[in-house]
Amino acid sequence: MIDQFKCQQIAGKPHITTGHSGKMTQSIRLRDLIKNRRHFTKRAKGALKVLKMAKNDEAMKNLTYALFFEQQTAKYADNTAIKYSDRELSYRVINTAANKAAHYLQGQGITQGDTVALFMENRPEFLIYQLAITKLGGIAALINSSQQDSVLIHSINLVNSKAVISGEETLSALEAVKDQLSIKLPVFVVPDVDTTEYTGGEFDDYINIVRASADARTDNLGITSTLTSDQPCWYIYTSGTTGLPKASVQTHKRALKSAALMGHVVNPLTPTDIVYSSLPLYHITALSACWFAAISNGASLALARKFSASRFWEDIAEYKATSFGYVGELCRYLLNQPESALEKNNTLTSMVGNGLRPEIWEEFKARFGIQVVNEIYGASEGNLMALNIFNLNSTVGMVMGSYKLVKFDQENEELIKDTKGRLIEAGKGEPGLLLGKIDEIAPFDGYSDKSKNDSKVINNAFKQGDSYFNTGDVLKDIGYKQLQFCDRTGDTYRWKGENVSTQQVEEAANKHASVSESVAYGVEIPQTNGKAGMIALKLEKNADTFNGQSLLEHLNRQLPTYAVPIFVRIKTELEKTPTFKYQKAPLKKEGFDMELLDGPAYVLLPGESTYQELTQKIFEGIKNGEYRF
Repeated sequence: MIDQFKCQQIAGKPHITTGHSGKMTQSIRLRDLIKNRRHFTKRAKGALKVLKMAKNDEAMKNLTYALFFEQQTAKYADNTAIKYSDRELSYRVINTAANKAAHYLQGQGITQGDTVALFMENRPEFLIYQLAITKLGGIAALINSSQQDSVLIHSINLVNSKAVISGEETLSALEAVKDQLSIKLPVFVVPDVDTTEYTGGEFDDYINIVRASADARTDNLGITSTLTSDQPCWYIYTSGTTGLPKASVQTHKRALKSAALMGHVVNPLTPTDIVYSSLPLYHITALSACWFAAISNGASLALARKFSASRFWEDIAEYKATSFGYVGELCRYLLNQPESALEKNNTLTSMVGNGLRPEIWEEFKARFGIQVVNEIYGASEGNLMALNIFNLNSTVGMVMGSYKLVKFDQENEELIKDTKGRLIEAGKGEPGLLLGKIDEIAPFDGYSDKSKNDSKVINNAFKQGDSYFNTGDVLKDIGYKQLQFCDRTGDTYRWKGENVSTQQVEEAANKHASVSESVAYGVEIPQTNGKAGMIALKLEKNADTFNGQSLLEHLNRQLPTYAVPIFVRIKTELEKTPTFKYQKAPLKKEGFDMELLDGPAYVLLPGESTYQELTQKIFEGIKNGEYRF
């Protein structure tokens, strides 16, 4: 079974108890809720508003993301919606630019139900063209901007994309695979300039969509008001556990529920608030916790092209941000930076996101003077969300909806059942697999590839006919329904704020000429968040030596940066079960411990461009936190 103390961390100072393992664990008491009741009260009005909206089926039926943005534009036309570098774009400017693009795309044959792949780095144009696609009733497939080669081909073809809108900055990756794409229309390119002021240059074999749509109409499209909330508006990709990325279906109703929750309950804002985000816009946290929260209240999104720990506080000061979006690793990077004058007396009043680890929670709040941590939990394809509405330390808060924590054998990756074949609920304080009940209130919209849905649904879990969504995450109840995140299950681990599929890593490694077999898994590095990638390799017989430089160059071409393994282990044989499944448990247990390894191992140290042999000296340095991974 799951080690009951594996996920217990040194959390908030109040109410600390000691488990049998000697580690410290947090528990929530009634006095904590009473002490922090003002945070709940502040959100109560918003919660009632969201509940009223959710119950009004008739009003929600024809309300879509595109129509909602048009309504907000009418209400907050001259408010700044996006701050980016020295640019400030009002709601009116964004809506007008999206209308021009939508009218043009409509003339090119894009219509309701068509999928358009959006492949672009963070900039206002991402949100403009995302909005344009949905105004037509199209589905915007939000492609990870770091993808390339076979993964990029898969992501675009998976959803039968009719067209691609690429940023100039990602065009080279797209050009390398264009002959293997299933798109029916030419590639449209958005120049990497301020497209509200300049049209940019021409592109050989591609259409500059800004120039092409320069004379298009600017009024709202008639088709937008005919769309329904049950229609899909985006595909957001998740690595899951099946190897290559899966496209989770996001309906307009789901998007609007998220917008309402984020803007009125999780992080209540005013029109004068400014939310800073350096998270990628193809990621649900950036869209939901930052963009949705802003537009729900006529507030502003301050957008960074990419995250930079060294520039973070300069951006906060420049934009006068009052809140910012995060994932756990981002917070650790900021803590690892030298103290600066800009971080003192900053303008921030809150932060919103997921993955803030319990062991750094209070240190982060204290150092940067942030009193409110709006921690959330959810998944792009999931049917439940947890909200930390009491502003308690080290908890993802309470789940909105019906859920269960169930006993799970993590070593063998099996659900534990009673004599009747039903699941068994985990006790208070005991880690359990989180399941979300599937019903009319909390449906499971699933993936574009319906064959992938069955693996995420558990039927007849507690009684005949019930269905639950399997989050794949282990959490525990630390008191009064407040949950604390513990770990991922299965063949997925989390690193750099991203879920990494071991199968995807293995498939990439196996394509290298010297690799016969591979097993990928996550290992813990002291003083880091999540689990770093490690891969055990069996080399081909004709591969006399391990070529770390060649393997790394190959993996960098095949995988996003966060998925490239930090450690490589060479094995003469990779142990398998009688059913030919790789024995991962012993490999995970041994990790990169020099005393447990039975052969050579290699490591990609921070700032290095090749794998180097893992020596005892380097191993001790990693254990002691001398390297910042």
